[in-house]
Amino acid sequence: MKLCRYAPDRLGLIRGMTGNEGVHDVSAIAERLPKSGWPYPYGDQLIANLGALRADIEKLADKATPRPLAEVKLLSPVANPGKVVVAGTNYSDHIEEAARDQTLSHGRNVNRSLEDKGVFLKATSSIVGPSQGVAQRFPDRRNDHEVELCAVIGKAGTRIPQDRALEHVAGYMVGLDMTVRGSEHPSLRKSIDSYTVFGPCMATADAVGDPQSLNLKLWLNGEQKQSSNTRYMISTVARLIEYASQFYTLHPGDVLMTGTPAGVAPVKAGDMIEAEIERIGRMRVPVRLG
Repeated sequence: MKLCRYAPDRLGLIRGMTGNEGVHDVSAIAERLPKSGWPYPYGDQLIANLGALRADIEKLADKATPRPLAEVKLLSPVANPGKVVVAGTNYSDHIEEAARDQTLSHGRNVNRSLEDKGVFLKATSSIVGPSQGVAQRFPDRRNDHEVELCAVIGKAGTRIPQDRALEHVAGYMVGLDMTVRGSEHPSLRKSIDSYTVFGPCMATADAVGDPQSLNLKLWLNGEQKQSSNTRYMISTVARLIEYASQFYTLHPGDVLMTGTPAGVAPVKAGDMIEAEIERIGRMRVPVRLG
């Protein structure tokens, strides 16, 4: 199952072959979500209840007339993530390129273990969908693209053991972790409005299968810049969930960004970024001045 959100805040199910996908409106499923008032519960309620609603979502899709995927304006697939957890420098080839190019690392030692460097958070206010694009700030500084596999938490948990970690994943998205280079902490430089792009859909975990065997690629203005496979992650998705959950309770809708491979490059207003991950999909993201 591939769920998407699209303007003006509709929920869709994507079906069809690559290049001929259709979006089936299943927005009516929101009427089945638990009614709640202030103070609102933690987590995204659609993601929290997705398992119980899947059959009804499929039935709604069966009745809907599909719209071509290319015609809808895609928003972030997850509407209400409580937090975005980021694993930095999780591919060896990216660590090597950062060591060669000090404009990336600014003198920091990025070749450290997960236990030594930890993870960090991005502000949820930075999240947009592909159609909304990146509104570049600080154009006098280097702004880079970073394609990443993103895991969406589906079941709450804390102190989750690695061998049970993937049971807590609802699905996966393509992510762009946009970055202003500099000496400040990454959580500041990566949390600018529109610098966290999620799309084109959330592919459920059963549709994706093994998260450690996915090709991921990125093109900038048609030129391929990044190409790798998630098998080359230093810390796997399951290990990252185990580690992060030692510090945070993970709630449905929380997003884990798992790091980027080598090939990061600067972007500027007027550029078009295309990012793709196998078995999830491909998204086009325009860049403009913010």
